[in-house]
Amino acid sequence: MEAIRTFIAVDVSDAVKRRAADVVDRLRVAGAPVKWVEPARMHITLQFLGNVSADEITAVCQHVEQAVHDIPSFQLHCEGLGGFPSIDRPRVVWLGCSVGSDRLIALHRAVESAMERLGFPPERREFHPHMTLGRIRRGNPTLQQLAALMRANATFDAGTTDVHEVCVYSSSLKRQGPEYTPLSRAELG
Repeated sequence: MEAIRTFIAVDVSDAVKRRAADVVDRLRVAGAPVKWVEPARMHITLQFLGNVSADEITAVCQHVEQAVHDIPSFQLHCEGLGGFPSIDRPRVVWLGCSVGSDRLIALHRAVESAMERLGFPPERREFHPHMTLGRIRRGNPTLQQLAALMRANATFDAGTTDVHEVCVYSSSLKRQGPEYTPLSRAELG
C-alpha cells in the first residue's frame, strides 16, 4: 500500500513570504551551510504526520475539516528571528509569530487532538508557532556569523497574514527540494 508523506499547515500571504525572503537574503551573507526554504514553500506547520497510508488520507482530511470548522478566522503577525535549539547552535532558523499566536496554538491543539483520535501521536515538544526559514546542514565556523546576523535582525517584522484555512499537504522529496501538493483545504469557521 502506498504511503504519502503528509503534514498539516497554515499558508502565509505572499507579502509575508516576500518579506521572509528578504531576511533570508540578509542571513545568506554569513555563508553558513543552511538549506534555505524557497518562498513558494514557506508555511507554518501545525503537525507533521509522516508517512500516511493512501486509504487513511480521506479520514485525515475529514478530521481536519471537522476540527477547524468552529474556529474563527484570525490575523497572525509574523516577526522575530530565532533558532532551534538556540541562536548560537541552530539546526533550524525560524521566523516567529506574535499577535495571533495564541489563536494559532489553539488551532494546533484542535488539529493535534483530531489526529490523535486517528492514532497519530502528539508531538512531545511544546508547539512553538514559527515558520521555518532554513535548516543547518552541519556545524561550521560560519554559524557564529549567522548567529550574529540573526541577533542583528531579531526584531525583523514580516507583517500580518490572514489565517482562514488549514491545508493538508503531501510532501515528495525531490533532488531540487521538497514538492508540496495540497490534498485538502479546510475553511475556518
